Amino acid sequence: MTTATPDKIRWTIADLEIFPENGKRYEIIAGELFVTRAPHWQHQKISLNIGAELRAWCRQTVLGEAATAPGIIFSEEDSVIPDVVWVARERLTDVFDDAGHLIDAPDLAVEVLSKSATDRKRDYEAKLKLYSSQGVKEYWICDRQKRSVQVYRRENGILKLAVTLFEQDSLTSPLLPEFNCLVERFFS
Repeated sequence: MTTATPDKIRWTIADLEIFPENGKRYEIIAGELFVTRAPHWQHQKISLNIGAELRAWCRQTVLGEAATAPGIIFSEEDSVIPDVVWVARERLTDVFDDAGHLIDAPDLAVEVLSKSATDRKRDYEAKLKLYSSQGVKEYWICDRQKRSVQVYRRENGILKLAVTLFEQDSLTSPLLPEFNCLVERFFS
């Protein structure tokens, strides 16, 4: 006698329409639903600091645009909300749908880690894999407890850890010409 095993529920972006707007974040990666509450105050401050540094650089260079907490709809089963993104100017006309949603990989995605082991694992594993498969060129993971930034860069088609920086280090990137920021500015 064989026993039927239930199929795993595969969530889509259409399913998100039924959820209330209650301060929670809903993300879908490979059809799996992730629900988190609104981020910690310090998490938000760090996101804003990173966004401010990128926006100041963008104003000077006019090489692209940065945004905080944009939703990205990669597909019906892959929709996430990174903390910060940057998109190169020449791609800005191609990465949005008619409703203004980001539907293609940003050039840079940034996640600020939460304390939860589940959230950290999602950023280090599921989102790293998703961003890598979708063509993100650089991925920064900011750890507010360690006050560090891990920089992943695309190498041979996948995102690989390039460097881990701490407060006294300066963050530069071949993706962002002339961008130079002390890591401590993200956490101040």
